[in-house]
Amino acid sequence: MARQYVQDMTSGNETSLLLKFSVPMLIGNIFQQFYNMVDSIVVGNYVGKEALAAVGMTASLNFLYFSLCNGFATGAGVLISQYFGMKNERRVKDSIGNSLYLMLGMGALMSVLSVLLSAPILRLLNTPENIFEDALLYTRIVCGGLFSVVLYNGIAAMLRALGDSTTPLIFLVVASILNVIGDLVLVLVFHMGVAGVAIATIVAQLVSALGCIGYAVVKNPYFRLEKENFRVSRSLQSKMLRLGIPFGAQGSLIAFSCVALQSVINRFGSDVIAAFTATSRIEQLVQQPFNSLGTALATFTGQNLGAGNIERVQKGYKRSTMLVILFSLIMSAMMFLWGDNFVGLFVDDAEVIAIGGRAVRITSLFYIPLGMIYIARSLLNGAGDSIFAFISGLAEVVGRIGFSLWLAAIPALGYWAVWYTTGLTWLITGAVCILRYVQGKWKQIVLTD
Repeated sequence: MARQYVQDMTSGNETSLLLKFSVPMLIGNIFQQFYNMVDSIVVGNYVGKEALAAVGMTASLNFLYFSLCNGFATGAGVLISQYFGMKNERRVKDSIGNSLYLMLGMGALMSVLSVLLSAPILRLLNTPENIFEDALLYTRIVCGGLFSVVLYNGIAAMLRALGDSTTPLIFLVVASILNVIGDLVLVLVFHMGVAGVAIATIVAQLVSALGCIGYAVVKNPYFRLEKENFRVSRSLQSKMLRLGIPFGAQGSLIAFSCVALQSVINRFGSDVIAAFTATSRIEQLVQQPFNSLGTALATFTGQNLGAGNIERVQKGYKRSTMLVILFSLIMSAMMFLWGDNFVGLFVDDAEVIAIGGRAVRITSLFYIPLGMIYIARSLLNGAGDSIFAFISGLAEVVGRIGFSLWLAAIPALGYWAVWYTTGLTWLITGAVCILRYVQGKWKQIVLTD
């Protein structure tokens, strides 16, 4: 019975295993994006486009705080997947126990710091005065509940490292339903505006985190820890820090680049901010198959490198690349045909819809390199290539800041520079990730003992 809660990916058809792992991940990610979209839809249609802009412009800032914490979850997941591939149950359990100290401590620290720093950072980002108060309120509430987000993501990362992508799905669905209900009740009934949306999100995440932990302890044998598994291991924590800090830096650099781009967007006013918010939500949904497949490939890579099977990892990469190309072509066609309709789900303002509709057509031209970022980066992360984690994050910083400053200076482009910046950043980052994979340095990395 216990075996259904883990998945050994060191044998069997590569494509079948990747899809079997990816599908629950994809459903879960879509549900997660769904309730993020509901936040925007409810705010944009029932509070106003200024409130939509306020919620949207904080996304990159909140992502920055989350990334600093989630790097440790990624690092723990890499170690756990490789020990699982080695069939070393004791080290798997020790890694789970020791990772909790790092993640919970980092989550608590970032919750406090992010609340204290919200106002000065929003000022630094040139946040328009007409949306400043809403943006500040939303950020403080969401960041105050950062602890629950970190807790859920940490447990989910460990479960996925063991090949279980279904348990996180179950509780994401629960969280999604709770979030939607919370949005509708707090905004439409109690008229709490952006505060209601933020509270609904945090409550839903907390319920999801607690449920996921309880279910894992009951159903997954690797989560039935003994006292000895909680003993502090300097060796394990050192490895987690060596992985977690670069992985956290990777996410933070990406988030920082998004924050820098947001400061450029803010100069164009609330209509462009609202359009960018809508297109970002659409792009987040498009990215979910890439994200799900990438997460599957990271687990696949970790387990197979733990088992010493490099050739099998390369086969998984080739199968994943074919799936990325196919999906990218389909989604690009959909954006050209129905881009305006997708943007219209978030706001009923004609000017915002016109801007957003053209914008998603621009970025859809770059979906293939976007997908390859997820595939190559996930494989390298699964191999424990922590040096490249920092390099790839740096590539996004250079792309978003460099292109935004250069393109925004061209009068003929105007605010379209924002979306060309996004696409070109995907292009150069994808190229850097593929080059690192081709170099093959990931094959020599040894994490486990």
